[in-house]
Amino acid sequence: MSPAAPLPELTVVHVPVSDPRVEPLLRELGDEYAARYGKDAHAEFARYPDEEFTAPYGGVLLLLLERGQAVAGGAFRRYDTTTAELKRIWTHSAHRRRGLARRVVAELEREAALRGYRRIHLTTGPRQPEARGLYLATGYTPLFDTEADPESIGPLPFEKHLPASARTGKAVDL
Repeated sequence: MSPAAPLPELTVVHVPVSDPRVEPLLRELGDEYAARYGKDAHAEFARYPDEEFTAPYGGVLLLLLERGQAVAGGAFRRYDTTTAELKRIWTHSAHRRRGLARRVVAELEREAALRGYRRIHLTTGPRQPEARGLYLATGYTPLFDTEADPESIGPLPFEKHLPASARTGKAVDL
């Protein structure tokens, strides 16, 4: 039996929404939302102006690059003065089941803590059981009855308090 090939190194980059490498994220998320929730799901992207995902507005959008190609990404925006809201968590359809979404969430939590946030808030749709599972598996507290039919709840809210020890260091935008 030959040894497994080493996994390629991932590079984390902070980018504006206008960066061409973000296009696959927006396209695939839009298609996924439309398939699960109908055509009007594309309006979710228009709800938040792009600048909310930039440092001056308290946000960030990051991508995980493998050999220069975006394989996963996500963002947060300022929810309130102590809380960041995760948005647009994505893994490229050709790169799923590799733990990349967990890595994105961890990177976003790290960045939020470095920027002084103490809490993360997020919602996911009731027709996204893999997202629900991701947040439960990464230590998020559901703010809804997990025994109820998700369709009866609507958007599923979660929160996570960031440890004070994570709020040290320096944030860097590339």
